[in-house]
Amino acid sequence: MGMHLLVRTLLLLFTSSRRPRLSIWDTSSLPLRVLPTDIDIAMHVNNGMYFSLMDLGRFDLMARSGTWHKMRRRGWSPVAAGETIAFRKSLQLWQQYTIESRIIGLDTKAIYFEQRMVVDGEIYARAHIATRLVSKGKPVSQEEIFAEFGEPPADMELPEWIHEWRETNALPGSRRPAPHLWH
Repeated sequence: MGMHLLVRTLLLLFTSSRRPRLSIWDTSSLPLRVLPTDIDIAMHVNNGMYFSLMDLGRFDLMARSGTWHKMRRRGWSPVAAGETIAFRKSLQLWQQYTIESRIIGLDTKAIYFEQRMVVDGEIYARAHIATRLVSKGKPVSQEEIFAEFGEPPADMELPEWIHEWRETNALPGSRRPAPHLWH
């Protein structure tokens, strides 16, 4: 993470705590503007920056729901386990947009977010992110997560394709070998 993003994240954690409260199961809408530090030589948001900016959307949701404070108190850290993104239109320098972020479901392995970059009600990019909470290098169980954050809404159902995506996209766990061999 570049220094400007670190500063932006810390600033966001401060300002988000002053925005209206949300449940962790709600949707966060974070208004932003494309800054010179977000763009590449083509003068639009660099494809690699989208995931970094989306981190801000997840932090906004966690801060406004009080989840970030609870996680820090318990010594839990969020880590991304897998990400996929699709692009429709480019975000240009100084353009205003929102990052819409919500949890779309959980399983025993991960918490899944859908995040969208939206301009005037239109999706410019959409990502799905599989995240995990870890404590002292070990995964936090689903039971511990529910005990701390409450049960998800009864109608929350993870899209079927997410399971297949996780299976086909996953690397071996960090304790198993993952040799670098091209086939």
